[in-house]
Amino acid sequence: QVQLVESGGGSVQAGGSLRLSCAASGYMFSTYCMGWFRQAPGKEREGVARINYSGGDTYYVNSVKGRFTISRDNAKNTLYLQMNTLKPEDTAMYYCATGSKWVCTSLSSGSWSNWGQGTQVTVSS
Repeated sequence: QVQLVESGGGSVQAGGSLRLSCAASGYMFSTYCMGWFRQAPGKEREGVARINYSGGDTYYVNSVKGRFTISRDNAKNTLYLQMNTLKPEDTAMYYCATGSKWVCTSLSSGSWSNWGQGTQVTVSS
């Protein structure tokens, strides 16, 4: 069974940092594009970052550029999101998802699947 499990969320003050993890199982993780998404109350789900199968190509939504870093460890079947200089507007439920095989997937228009259960990030001011 394909499964993604997010962890690492929590409550921090503005300016703080968190590192989210997404543990993947049940498929060939190392051949797929992976992405992080978030959804705040009353807002649409937003693609945050994505990374290609090898980790050599990354993309970030403008609002997190320079603050967030997406990475992966294919040997551990794990996706990461390092979040620095957190802002209250980063408060959301964060999800990881699987994109397409080999060729990476658009955050906004691509097809994403195998959604995890999410991990809550709360940033206070």
